Amino acid sequence: MRAEQFLPDNVDQVELRGVTIRKGTVAAFLANARVWSDPGASASARTEAETDMADALPVLRALGLFDVFEIRDVSLRAWVLAH
Repeated sequence: MRAEQFLPDNVDQVELRGVTIRKGTVAAFLANARVWSDPGASASARTEAETDMADALPVLRALGLFDVFEIRDVSLRAWVLAH
C-alpha cells in the first residue's frame, strides 16, 4: 500500500477504529520523542513533547504502530507502555 492509498493528497484525516488519524501524526510523534529523549532539552520542551506524545498514542495504537515497531529507547518504551 502506498501512502496516498491510505490518505489521498486531498484528504488530511481519516477515521480508523473510532480514532481520527491526521496526516503527520507519526512524524510529529517521532519529533516529540527526540525532544523527550534529549538530555539537553528544557523541562518545558520535554513536558510539551510528553503531552503531545500522549495525545498521539490512541492514533498510533489504532494504526498498529507498536505491533510492528519496538521503541529502542528503554525509557521512552516504558513511558509508552505506562500510558
